[in-house]
Amino acid sequence: MVYSTNPDFTFEEGHPEETETLPKTQQKLRVSIEHKNRGGKVVTLIKGFVGTEDDLKDLGKLLKTKCGVGGSVKDGEIIVQGEWRERIVSLLRTEGYTGTK
Repeated sequence: MVYSTNPDFTFEEGHPEETETLPKTQQKLRVSIEHKNRGGKVVTLIKGFVGTEDDLKDLGKLLKTKCGVGGSVKDGEIIVQGEWRERIVSLLRTEGYTGTK
């Protein structure tokens, strides 16, 4: 907060605006395998989702459930434990995400 001696000063709180979720056909999701900085464990990363945090969490939950593994959703990325690249790409395509690589 900033202190002001101006009697007309009004403080406006900046709320981060969430972007609207793009339609599934316009999403450009990238699926990759990573094993750096994870203690030798392999994870599958899904990046490139444009939308609200709730929609991203829902997609992450769907993918983790279909693969039967754990994972998390952090910093706009979905992290799925294990090497599931091919399965996740096929699941995303059946869900309607056509721009998936």
